[in-house]
Amino acid sequence: MAKIIGRVEELAILQSVQADDKSAFVAVYGRRRVGKTFLIRSFYEGQFTFHLTGIANVETDQQLTNFHSALVRYFPELEDNLPAKDWFQAFQQLIKAIESLHLAGKKVLFLDELPWLDTPNSFFISALEHFWNSWASARTDIELIVCGSAASWMINQLINNTGGLYNRVTHQIQLDPFTLAECETFFKAKSVGFDRYQLLQLYMVFGGIPFYLDMIDPRKSATQNINDLCFKPKGKLRNEFDKLYATLFKKADKHIAVIEALAKKGIGLERDALLKATKLPNGGNTSAVLRELEESNFIRKYNTFGKPKNNAIYQLTDFYSLFYLKFIKNNSPFDDNYWINGIDTPEIRAWSGYAFEQVCLMHLSQLKNALGINSVQTQTSAWIGSNGTDKAQIDLLIDRRDHVINLCEMKFSMKAFTIEKEYADNLRKKMSLFAELTKTNKALWLTFITTYGLVQNTHAQSLVHQSITMDALFQ
Repeated sequence: MAKIIGRVEELAILQSVQADDKSAFVAVYGRRRVGKTFLIRSFYEGQFTFHLTGIANVETDQQLTNFHSALVRYFPELEDNLPAKDWFQAFQQLIKAIESLHLAGKKVLFLDELPWLDTPNSFFISALEHFWNSWASARTDIELIVCGSAASWMINQLINNTGGLYNRVTHQIQLDPFTLAECETFFKAKSVGFDRYQLLQLYMVFGGIPFYLDMIDPRKSATQNINDLCFKPKGKLRNEFDKLYATLFKKADKHIAVIEALAKKGIGLERDALLKATKLPNGGNTSAVLRELEESNFIRKYNTFGKPKNNAIYQLTDFYSLFYLKFIKNNSPFDDNYWINGIDTPEIRAWSGYAFEQVCLMHLSQLKNALGINSVQTQTSAWIGSNGTDKAQIDLLIDRRDHVINLCEMKFSMKAFTIEKEYADNLRKKMSLFAELTKTNKALWLTFITTYGLVQNTHAQSLVHQSITMDALFQ
């Protein structure tokens, strides 16, 4: 088996499928570039009974021709057969081919990029349903593995199917981006000697997307890699944004409009404000766009402390999309050393602070563990409040069942962070305003999450209850 980083739970599922004495229907989904195909190919070491990859943006006839080519590749004796006229006939051809085998053990069928196969009026889902219900599920030796980057399609058309495929998927694997710990393991396996600060910088731009991380040149610093990949005229990720959304969503302009609107508002937007910013109608189609982006992990929906659920806020969470819209989209192709030359500008410092906050939000379980509250029931949220005179914002608070609320301040810096007097006064006002407006009777513990810790001056010692560094995020 090829070296697979992390993916412990996912590997356990695949191993259980192999060991089971009945057929399995496994659906693997997650955003594009997250490593779904690599996981399946590596686990099975390419030993498939049949493997088909759908083609983007072609008609049903081309998909069926592609199916025929794959069938001939695995069953050369079918070379003289004509391609199937429809998906029902195609699956019947596959059934006959498999039944002609005289091999013991599991037969692994891998259908990659499944949503692309479901072209308009092709009845692909009906044919897949018939294939599974009438033949595969009745056997004990079939492992049907299906993959798709269009998470919404995988969830709505397959996993939550209300027709003939209802409750037919036996195992689900939602593949998420790497955590920081998995990124560290990934680079160690490649003998790349980045320290944690540089790994954090890379994560803030590329997230935990293995496809992007695999492009990193180990001979160069994080700053140089970001510059080369994103700002050089032939940088591999300079034009990734449009490709990313176009291959995931039909009529992606609406999805991109949402992403662009959220990129301008760090804490996010409530639905009404988002509709106003994007000029999208308030209806089912827009709800579908938001759901698709959320299910594909490009945005998240969260509640502010003390507000009802119908006041939920949508926030951009895809690191690359934010970075692209902030810096790459309007960058001059002649300024190919933009990132190296401008690394400490106010604009980049502001982005760094926000991106670090998002990294922290992506690693809440690690933060809870570092705070020693992993066994305490908690709710996490943000908070914005005003008494008419003063206004305050808390990007992360952890409301604990043990009668404590951690008010978290997240600070990205190149050295230990210093709490100056003016900032200390603002912190006291923020805590006072929170207590006044929420009327909470819980203890308020100011918690700092920083790269290199706090300078232990009078303000830090009198205000801060707990302080943890970026090392906690790597656990």
